[in-house]
Order: sequence, then structure tokens, then C-alpha cells
Amino acid sequence: MTRQLSPLTVAEDSAAPILELQNRSPSGICRHSRVERQSRSGEEGTQTHTENSSQEAEGQTRCQSCTSTFLKLIWRFLIILSVSSSWVGTTQFVKITYETFDCPFFMTWFSTNWNIMVFPIYYSGHLATTQEKQSPIKKFRESSRIFGEDGLTLKLFLKRTAPFSILWTLTNYLYLLALKKLTATDVSALFCCNKAFVFLLSWIVLKDRFMGARIVAAIMAITGIVMMAYADGFQGDSIIGVAYAVGSASTSALYKVLFKMFLGSANFGEAAHFVSTLGFFNLIFISVTPIILYFTKVEYWSPFSAVPWGYLCGVAGLWLAFNILVNVGVVLTYPILISIGTVLSVPGNAAVDLLKHKMIFSVVRLGATIIICIGFLLMLLPEEWDEITLRFINSLKEKKSEDHADDITDSSVHTRSRSRANGTVSIPLA
Repeated sequence: MTRQLSPLTVAEDSAAPILELQNRSPSGICRHSRVERQSRSGEEGTQTHTENSSQEAEGQTRCQSCTSTFLKLIWRFLIILSVSSSWVGTTQFVKITYETFDCPFFMTWFSTNWNIMVFPIYYSGHLATTQEKQSPIKKFRESSRIFGEDGLTLKLFLKRTAPFSILWTLTNYLYLLALKKLTATDVSALFCCNKAFVFLLSWIVLKDRFMGARIVAAIMAITGIVMMAYADGFQGDSIIGVAYAVGSASTSALYKVLFKMFLGSANFGEAAHFVSTLGFFNLIFISVTPIILYFTKVEYWSPFSAVPWGYLCGVAGLWLAFNILVNVGVVLTYPILISIGTVLSVPGNAAVDLLKHKMIFSVVRLGATIIICIGFLLMLLPEEWDEITLRFINSLKEKKSEDHADDITDSSVHTRSRSRANGTVSIPLA
């Protein structure tokens, strides 16, 4: 009776079999318990080691992703800076060359001849970066598919290259003529209108999607052109320079639209092949034009040694770098980065004109430049920008509602905890 009523005796009875087993076989159960303890400790150590290794792997993955993101940002920033710097340098070198050599068509022809080196530079990069190297002839034939399945023939060379070569020459020649009449800032700003002209031509000719934002951007570009022409009262060199710059932007837009219509999209090799073909066509067929201008004394220089070959090579080299960067940037990065680099040439030229040439910008010209740049940036909006904006706004609303619900939940939990601490209990209603 005493053993049944005593709680200590009950505990002793419950522990009696274990004590008997331990006394009878100390090397059995004790060893088993040790093995269990060791296995449990081993499992816990394995789990701890696995958790530590997974945490280390996650940390390494995060570090690698952060490093790759940082390198991509640096690479894109360098592309934008290089495009802007090369275009600013080309424009400023042309202005310097005009001080001693006033021959814009000869500069255009000389600079376009340097495009022949684009494909050799591309092939050199191919040899340096690719393990499976191809011969120059094989790579040339592979890149010539931009002209068709049969490659580059004499008929296609004359049919496809001639109109694009003429448009290329007109674009650059009109741009150089505009630099004779206007400042580098005004010309670079007016040239940015080519984005609006590309949209209008694509909408009319290629039947591209209508976008209200781009129509607004085109109207802003036209407004900027009118304001730029009005700055000097629609007279003198200003109106002529504006006409040259707008003509350059128009031929550039026509070049891009016709390229998209007849040749479509192209990779880096095909683009390099096409640009080199334009340079070769320029050397063969357009070389007669500067000769005619020389003997008719439209573009004449008396001693041959008076030609500033250093400045001419600087203009041609920077123009070549700009063309290569544009083609490389479109392939390796987003095309929007190239457009941003182009529009950044406007403040770059403005800084050079302000610091070096001591230019004073009028309010009308400054307003026209800002309007054109804003219109250019509106052109960079994607086609689904309205849908993307609505999704972003809806996601913000959903996130705000979730945060509001979490705040309500936290406040209710806090109220319950306070009521329990005060000794009151809330009874739910049925």
C-alpha cells in the first residue's frame, strides 16, 4: 500500500527494468546508448556543417551576382561615355579643322574611306576572343549574307550599296556644312531630331505601331527646330545652318529606315561587312567628286603641304571609333545605351563651347536644345511603356495594401497582448 501510494516508489518501479538491464549487461545497453548519443551528435554536426556550407554557398553566390552586376554597370557606363566622347571629339575636331582647312566634302570623303578598316578590326577581335577561329575568306562570306543568300555579287554591290553610300555621304556632308554656320551644341542638338524622323518614316512607310508619346516627342522636336531657327530672326547663317542640320538628320533617318526595310537586322559581323563595303564604294566611285570640286575651285587649297593631315586623321579616327562603338554597343549591350550616349553629346559640346570658346547661349537656343533633348528621351520609351507603367502602379497599390494589412494585424496582436497583460480576456462573438 505504501509503495502504491508513494510517487517515489512509482518512479523507482518504472526505472527498475532499466537498472536491471544496465546491471546485467553493462556492455550492451550502455554501448547502444553511447552509439545513439554519438549518432545524434554526428547528425547534429552534419546538419550544422550542411547549414554552414549552404550559407557559405549562398554568400558566395550573392557576392558573385553583385560583382557581375557591378561589372555590367561599369561596362554600360563606359560604352555610353565612349560613344558620347567620340561624337563630341569628332564635332570639335571638325570645328578646329575649319580654322585652317575649309573643305567639308573632302573631309567627308577622307573620313568615309576609313570605314574600310571596320571589318579587319572586327576580324582581329574575332581572332583574339574566339577559340574556333575561321579564315578571313570564310568569315567574309559568312558576313556577306546580309546582302542575300548568294552573298555579295557585283549586281548587289551596285544595287544595295549605292543608295546607302549616297545617303551616308549626304548625312555627313550636311552635318559638316551645318558646323560652319552654327555652334557644335546647336548642330548636335538638331541632329538628335533624327530619332523623331525615324519614327515618322517608320509609321508611314513600315506601318509601325502608333504611339502617342512618340507623336508628342516628334512635335517637340519640330518645335525645337522652329525655335532654333527663330533665335536669330529667320535670317542670316542661322537659318541656313538649321536647314543643313535638319537635312542631315533627315537623311540619317532615311538611311536607317531603308536599312530596316531592305536589309533587316544584322549582327556585328554583318554590320562591319556592310560599313566596310560602303567605304570601299566611296573610295572607288565617289573619289571623282572631290577631284571635280578641286579643279572647279569650290574646294581648293594651293599648296598640298597646307592640308592639316593631323586634324583630318583625328576627325577620321574619331568618326571611325564612333561607328565601331555604335555597332559594338548595339550587339553587346542595349541599343538604348547608344541613344543615351548620342544625346549626352549635346551637354558635352555645350561644356566645351562654354569653357573653351566662351560661347554665350541665348534663352531661346537653350530652350530649343532642352525641348529637343526631352523629345529625344521620350522616343526611347518602349512600345509597351503604358502597360509597364500600369503594372508598376498596380504592384505599388498591392504592396501598399499588404503593408496596411500587416499593420492592422500587428496592431491587433499588440492590443491582445496588452489586454492579456492587464488581466482582461476578449470573448469572441458567435
